[in-house]
Amino acid sequence: MSQESPERTEGDLTKTGMSLRHDREWDYELDRIVEAVAERDAETVGLQFPEGLKRRGPRVADDLRSELPDDVSVMISGQPCYGACDLDTYLMRRTDVFVHFGHSPMKESDKIIYVPLFSNVDVFPIMERAVDEQLAAADEDPDVGLVTTAQHMNKFDEMRSWLEERGYTVHTRKGDERLTHEGQVLGCNYASADVDADQMLYVGGGKFHPLGLAMEHPDKHVVIADPVNNAVSVADTEKFMKQRYGAVHRAMDADEWGVIFCTKIGQGRWEIAQEIVEENDDAYLITMDEVTPDRLTNFGLDAYVNTGCPRITTDDGPQFKQPMLTPQEYRIAIGEEPLEALEFDTFHDTW
Repeated sequence: MSQESPERTEGDLTKTGMSLRHDREWDYELDRIVEAVAERDAETVGLQFPEGLKRRGPRVADDLRSELPDDVSVMISGQPCYGACDLDTYLMRRTDVFVHFGHSPMKESDKIIYVPLFSNVDVFPIMERAVDEQLAAADEDPDVGLVTTAQHMNKFDEMRSWLEERGYTVHTRKGDERLTHEGQVLGCNYASADVDADQMLYVGGGKFHPLGLAMEHPDKHVVIADPVNNAVSVADTEKFMKQRYGAVHRAMDADEWGVIFCTKIGQGRWEIAQEIVEENDDAYLITMDEVTPDRLTNFGLDAYVNTGCPRITTDDGPQFKQPMLTPQEYRIAIGEEPLEALEFDTFHDTW
């Protein structure tokens, strides 16, 4: 069994579940998993981790096995995982308890245990900087929208209260069914940012989420307060827009198109893929689970339309040898919509 520290300081998660000697930043909620195994008389447990946490998987399995009966088998998914919509259905069907780490539930299921892995990082110093450096003063513009990611949802109510104590009127909402929490954003969904405020405060790591937010809501001033990298900035869409315009322009000369339908459980847009193929005799429907440049090279087509996860296009688009477009960008490339109508591609509702 893992050894617990004799003392616990504020923000230390070692005693909120079962301690993990290799990591004190996350609560893996192993006690909840052990209880689920006992309740279901489970013989097999499957664990799925996002890419950045896979290296911790074996150690989590070690600590879990130390608490489970000897006849319970623990397996780790090696499939790529980029979100709550990206479940290893093969492993899920072959285990009695399936645990998905790192994301909030996208769809309730008795078979799946979602462990969001809340961060214990202190968000308030970077929020203080954001208020001082980038947000309008409360007496000038008190209205501010507040959003964050799943890892910081445990601090969301405190964030809202912190801003209100400084004179701001905080606007929040829960987006569509793809989102679990009020104020939560995903890399493919920013419906929670549709609030009556001209300035938005995004608290979280990375720039992709606030960039997508700024693309979908170009009228808003999006301030990024990154507590992980201790950085404050403003979402700037200019570089991203140039990249997307370039991809669309290159695709305008395409004769043959590959239309990709992603078979991952929460990423398929079958109707959109089917419609494109039915209307274009030079378009070919290609199904695959993991969309990578290497997998497309051998088809030898001129350009591709991605109807799967929008981040395949926006994150990985420059890596593909041929233009990789969103469905709307495809319509622009073939002349059905004007170039200036280009919008950020998002996912709504659950699978």
